[in-house]
Amino acid sequence: MTTKNTLAGKSALKQNRAFVTLMVSQAISNLGDWLHLLAIFTLVGLRWNATPWEITFVMLSAALPMLLTGPFAGALADRLNRKWLMVTADGARIIIVGAFIFANQIWQIYVLLILKSLFDVMFSPAKNGKLKEIVPDHQLAQAVSISSVIEQMSKIIGPALGGLLVAGFGITWCFVLDASSFLISGIILLWIPGHRVIQRVNSDVTGVEEETAGSIQVKQSFWKETLEGIRMLASLPHVGTSLFLLASAILFLQFADSQTVVLFRQLPGISGDLLGWCVAASGVGTLIAAMSVRKWKTASHGLKMGLGTAVTGLVIGTAGIVVVVWPSAGMGAHLLLISLFALAGVGIGFAVVPFQILLQEQTPEPMTGRVFGTVGSVMTTSNILGPVAGGLLVTSFGVVPAFVSSGVLLTLLGLLYLLKSRAKRAEDLEAVLPAKSVATGEGS
Repeated sequence: MTTKNTLAGKSALKQNRAFVTLMVSQAISNLGDWLHLLAIFTLVGLRWNATPWEITFVMLSAALPMLLTGPFAGALADRLNRKWLMVTADGARIIIVGAFIFANQIWQIYVLLILKSLFDVMFSPAKNGKLKEIVPDHQLAQAVSISSVIEQMSKIIGPALGGLLVAGFGITWCFVLDASSFLISGIILLWIPGHRVIQRVNSDVTGVEEETAGSIQVKQSFWKETLEGIRMLASLPHVGTSLFLLASAILFLQFADSQTVVLFRQLPGISGDLLGWCVAASGVGTLIAAMSVRKWKTASHGLKMGLGTAVTGLVIGTAGIVVVVWPSAGMGAHLLLISLFALAGVGIGFAVVPFQILLQEQTPEPMTGRVFGTVGSVMTTSNILGPVAGGLLVTSFGVVPAFVSSGVLLTLLGLLYLLKSRAKRAEDLEAVLPAKSVATGEGS
């Protein structure tokens, strides 16, 4: 019966034209994003030989706008037509990414990344809200998994294609293709309905009224709507704890991840293509995790997140040690690093995808933009503090200690969360058993 229901759900999603169109647009846009990021890090980290702090500022330029404007972008996505917000964001990013072609100083990269990130912030909560507008409740988990698979596929194809473009034609073509991807994505979005397709009524949520298609809550201020999103997020079962785990994991991960280019520069004779292959391998690992999360139904979301965080920590710490133990950048070292990044991708997938499913399942559709905007700001805080701490660690102690420290903290965090999940499961079983005993006694 479960298999039949799953197949029926997949078939229904394929027949949902709005959902299919949104996923095609996301796939094209995500592909361009990975081409753009790899080109920037190759340009700044390997060609311009940027310092650890300059690389940190690249990360901060992309992340800071999300921290400052995330909740407001979420409120905007709940007020206005989400389709046209996405189209507007794509149109602006065509111009911004095209401007990367003419950048010849690192401060110009900073400015353009800030501008692009502002429109990334606008696009993300609108896309998440639109997903819930066009997909019924019973298909949301499957829809989120498909969206995650598409995102991870872009990590595989994007860096590989980016490496070919850089080697064969130069970095400029990565930016050209990226700008083209936003143009195509924006055109495809025109075929998505602007009105709400799925109507939902959430009588269990205080203060949340179902919005009809095209209605706008003009009387509420952005501040009030933003606070409502924060209160809603705090009230959702298990989401607050899971968000704390994921935000902490991203913070510790960024100690090392933000300085990956610096780590690779420690290997003599390093190939410029290694970064692309490692990112692609990480994408393969996360793709495998995204496809496996829903099939592993016996484990809770918390168990999966804790296990994924612990695995990621072990791999990150090992990657730092490899540079010390095996300093030669031969084929063996390359293959080992690629394999480690693939395994890290699996861990990251098990940490991120269950949280995305949990959040989509429990968030009322009219509050989606505000909740996801708030979550984005929390995540961005970690993405900002992490590179800063990583830059301090690398500058003070070196890149290898930064990787080892990141690995140890991630592993401990994952183990703690596993213990907490196990204790909670035991409490739930204790609560269920007396209820069953009572029911059995009454029945006899």
